[in-house]
Amino acid sequence: MGGTDSHGPLPFGGTDVNFINGQVEVSYMQRDMDYRRSTTNMTDATGALLFSTNNVRIGNATGSTMQNGTYLNPSYYTFSYPDGLHLSQGALFPPKPEHPDIYYLLHGTVDDMANSTAQYLYLTTIDMTFDGALGAVVTKNQILIEDTLNVGKITAVRHANGRDWWVFCHKAHTNVFHRLLITPQGVQVDGSQSIGITRSMDVGQVCFSPDGRRFAYYWGVEDLEIFSFDRCTGLFADPVHIPIDDTNTMGGVAFSPSGRYLYVSSVMDVYQFDTEATSIAASMVHIAHWDGFYSPSPPFATGFDIAQLAPDGKVYIATGNSTLHLHVVHDPDQPGFACNMEQHGVELPTYYTNSLPNHPNYHLGPVVGSVCDSLALTANSTLTPGEGPGVRVYPNPSNGQFNLSYPVQPEAGLLEVLDIQGRVVYHSRLAAWSQVHAVGLEGEAAGMYHCRLRWGAQAASTRIIITEP
Repeated sequence: MGGTDSHGPLPFGGTDVNFINGQVEVSYMQRDMDYRRSTTNMTDATGALLFSTNNVRIGNATGSTMQNGTYLNPSYYTFSYPDGLHLSQGALFPPKPEHPDIYYLLHGTVDDMANSTAQYLYLTTIDMTFDGALGAVVTKNQILIEDTLNVGKITAVRHANGRDWWVFCHKAHTNVFHRLLITPQGVQVDGSQSIGITRSMDVGQVCFSPDGRRFAYYWGVEDLEIFSFDRCTGLFADPVHIPIDDTNTMGGVAFSPSGRYLYVSSVMDVYQFDTEATSIAASMVHIAHWDGFYSPSPPFATGFDIAQLAPDGKVYIATGNSTLHLHVVHDPDQPGFACNMEQHGVELPTYYTNSLPNHPNYHLGPVVGSVCDSLALTANSTLTPGEGPGVRVYPNPSNGQFNLSYPVQPEAGLLEVLDIQGRVVYHSRLAAWSQVHAVGLEGEAAGMYHCRLRWGAQAASTRIIITEP
């Protein structure tokens, strides 16, 4: 969800970017709430919106302000930006474990404008049983941490037990990470860890790999760091600092679905790193330099800013300005230029102010067999031969263009579509952690087709009827 000033004419207004049909779909939305860089949202299991925030207020599913959902992050900076904060990863919505109607918002702002740092990490609690299931804020702006903090960069990863959450923020002018733990009992500060380089106030982005085993921190001035991470203990290890020889001072970072490849977007350039290489620094491939494109016109350059892995297995990169485009890495698990980086490849109906949401991997399960795997939870959705649970094809019948949705799997899979003679007429890789895939059977005869999905030893299938064009 992005866009601003819905009361103005196009290209002002709201833009939604949706992946429910297997490929990116953008649409214009007229609404009162504006979104800037500091944004996130929450949906139910079907993809229906529950609520969202621009880090100044919380909007419910109707787009109206949620009950008691105003006046987040009290500070002069927040007062100066009433339509949404301009902070990377300034807000995060982790669900409260074992309490399906309770959600937390962890958030912050700029409290010391002279030094561009935060002073507080706040907690706000939402109860969805209020206001006819539209929800209400029941506690707000509770101080979790009071310290000199780097603004934004609030991120989370699932605990190794598959239920709880680790949450992190960074202490400015140090190498200290503050660590919090979210359990069914609530949110608690769990300690801190000193590791890696000393980081001053910064405006970059942080990211866990989808499997939770790696963590990356990027700001153009102090460059890139990659850590390993123990989801059981909540501790970082093995820091690798990689200087990048450019003069860029902002940007973002995102992992590929497998977690092997890391993408750094650095204002004018995009780099790929292989985290499994003997030398991660030596593996760097400079996959893109800004091509001079403006959107819609100068001075609105389509640079490279914050990034996010999406449910279709692709990485999307915001442009750093309020433009009418997003960049996209189509095949992020492929090495080098085979990753198919497309500059300004997604056209948007309205100006979009770097509003990629701050999401952890909600689907990550337990580390099976670890000392922390004590809750008897499943690591991922189990699929069996035949009509697999949760596998859906739509529309059905179809003219040849259809979509498949399936349970999230932590490994890459394979899709094959066969005709009634058993001939494979379509095959494609299914990205790890993806949920949707679009299929096009151009030129195939009308009739019944069999869709077969495989992830290692697991398999599922369904059928599709193709009609005459």
